[in-house]
Amino acid sequence: MSTDGEAEIPPGGCHMCLAIPGKIVELVSDNPNSAMVDVVGMRRRVDLGLLEEDRPVPGDWVLIHVGFAMSKISEVDAIDQMKTLEMLGECEAAVQEVRGYGLEETDEKQAPQDGSLSGD
Repeated sequence: MSTDGEAEIPPGGCHMCLAIPGKIVELVSDNPNSAMVDVVGMRRRVDLGLLEEDRPVPGDWVLIHVGFAMSKISEVDAIDQMKTLEMLGECEAAVQEVRGYGLEETDEKQAPQDGSLSGD
């Protein structure tokens, strides 16, 4: 907050945290609340603890925020979400967020140049 009571805009404009779509690649055997997820060609471990009642399986799409799967979504919704991120100019920020989860990294690949959601 500024001294006059109005919210301050961060340097470089207005920023918000957006959920990023990812595809469940595999469930992690050493932790039932974790899965390996492909997000724009990078694989990261994501926590599934918030989806106890509707547990994702390999092939499912989820929306991820700060390393947690928040909800299951369809592949169509995942594509729409990535298009929305692109329209907002947030694709690179989304990739940087995924890189910054600080969770185990495996099989990191370059993000596809064609804008597709996974390296498949």
